[in-house]
Amino acid sequence: MNAGTPGRPAAPLCAALFDKMIEQIASAERLLLALPEHGPRWAPSEAGAWTTGRLLGHLLDCLAGFCAALQAAEPRRLKHFARLRDMPVNHDCEAQEARIRMSAYAASIGEGMRLLSDRDLKRPITTVFAPEGELLITLLLGNLEHFINHKHQLFTYLQRMGVQVGSRDLYHFRETVTE
Repeated sequence: MNAGTPGRPAAPLCAALFDKMIEQIASAERLLLALPEHGPRWAPSEAGAWTTGRLLGHLLDCLAGFCAALQAAEPRRLKHFARLRDMPVNHDCEAQEARIRMSAYAASIGEGMRLLSDRDLKRPITTVFAPEGELLITLLLGNLEHFINHKHQLFTYLQRMGVQVGSRDLYHFRETVTE
């Protein structure tokens, strides 16, 4: 996945966090590529389980959470992120829409992360869940954890559908170079 990322943040900690976000979005896209045509309509047999399409819509909601945190951190410079709130999330979503939207969210996340310094990560941000404020790094890591958990749920759904997916579809492996 190119993830629509025209550059990395200059701040080292922001760059490292951004790289991890993009790795996770890229692995989610690999899983989307493995989704069979009927996949978005499939649901586990457990009562109340989401369809895969609904799960894809929720993955978009997870990515929207990054953008919301970044807009809260930089409200003047990221006013245009408000348009992202008009995009549907938590809906039944087809794989193609999810891929396109994940790429758009990745580009927006990159734009927001490039505005930050490492010092900004420890700035408290007021949210609905934490009116007293929560550190930006905590918000971003919480969103990352949420996204990763639901990405793993997609991985499990694919396995239960009989799709051959493995660790390389789920994780980013750093290859070691031997000379």
